[in-house]
This record gives sequence, C-alpha cells and structure tokens, in this order.
Amino acid sequence: MLWFSGAVGLLIILGLAVYAGRLLYLLKQQQDEQRQTVERKNARLLESIYTIAMAAEQQQCELSEAAIRLCVLLDHLRPVGVTINFVERYPNLHALYDRVKHLPTHEARKKYKRNEIMRMDLQRMRDEESLADAIMPELSMLRGLPAELLHA
Repeated sequence: MLWFSGAVGLLIILGLAVYAGRLLYLLKQQQDEQRQTVERKNARLLESIYTIAMAAEQQQCELSEAAIRLCVLLDHLRPVGVTINFVERYPNLHALYDRVKHLPTHEARKKYKRNEIMRMDLQRMRDEESLADAIMPELSMLRGLPAELLHA
C-alpha cells in the first residue's frame, strides 16, 4: 500500500512538473511575441523619425510641423533595455514643440478670424526662426539615432 501511495504521489508530481514546464514554455513564447511586436513598432517609428528629420533638414517641411511630429513619435518610441530622455537629448526641438503644440490646426484653424490666424502664424515663424540654428544639429542627431537601441 505504501508503495502504491508513493507511485501515485510521484505521478502527481511528474504531472505537475510537465504542466509547469508547459506554462513556462507558453510564457516564454508570449514574451517573445511581445518583444517582436515592440521591435516592429519601434522600427516603424524610427523610419518615420528618420524621414521627418531629413525632410526638416532639407526644408521640405516647416520646423514647427517637424517638431510636433517628431516629439510625438519620440514619446511613443520604447528602446529595449535602455532609458533615453529624449527631452534632454533634443532640448531645442522640444522647446519649439512646447511653443507650438497649443496652436490650432486643420479644422480648428477655421474657427479663428483671419487676423488671429496671421498673428499665430507670425509668432510660430518667429519661434521657428529663433530656434532653427539650434534645432538643425538635433535633426542630424535624430537621423543618427542608432537602430541597435531598439532591439534586444
């Protein structure tokens, strides 16, 4: 009888061990899928960051538009295994973003009178001009943001 109880106990322990192993395998698989999803998202974000930074450097888009787009993209970027403070790394880009993020765009602009829109545009252009020389090196730094930071 003792022998039988020991065998049953051993089978129960073996079954639990197999079950635990299967759960660990599924957990690892899930973590790998999540990591790959983050890496794919980061790759798309990084490609957009490179494109917008190059367009701004080549003056194909306004600095304020680039600042808005780049700061939002950087906010969504999640480097794997490292913490990067993008506000400290690109302070002038973020300074311009802070100055223009409240300005209305698209349909919201239509709610304002023409002279108010012109006043806002003039202020935006002054802000762009005052920070342009400081932002250009940051755009080059952004284009050099290493893709290795985004992979495990």
